[in-house]
Amino acid sequence: MLRRSGKRLFTLFSTMTVLLMSSQIAHAAEAIPDGESYAKAIFAVGAMIAAGIAIGVGAVGSGLGIGTAASGACTAVGRNPGVQGKIMMTMLVGMAMAESIAIYALVVSLVLLYANPFVGYFFG
Repeated sequence: MLRRSGKRLFTLFSTMTVLLMSSQIAHAAEAIPDGESYAKAIFAVGAMIAAGIAIGVGAVGSGLGIGTAASGACTAVGRNPGVQGKIMMTMLVGMAMAESIAIYALVVSLVLLYANPFVGYFFG
């Protein structure tokens, strides 16, 4: 049963991946003038996918960190309400540090999209 559902999940994931990538390549290829290669379109699609993965992983990571911090703070305040001020201050600092990871991921994805440092290596 588990093997069959694994096959179905893999088939669904690979089909969605192919559909999503083919549509991006088709739209990027329309912007290429006649006579130029598809290498620029493929590179642009790769940069778009990398930027999406970067911001997605960064957002999930920071969301998990913030949720863990809030959960720990709620548990601590429930056990000892007298130190609520100290716990809240520590929780807010921890949440700010976790949120900075999402901001770094956003910066990385924007660099990949608009100021990609690897363009010179491929298209010199």
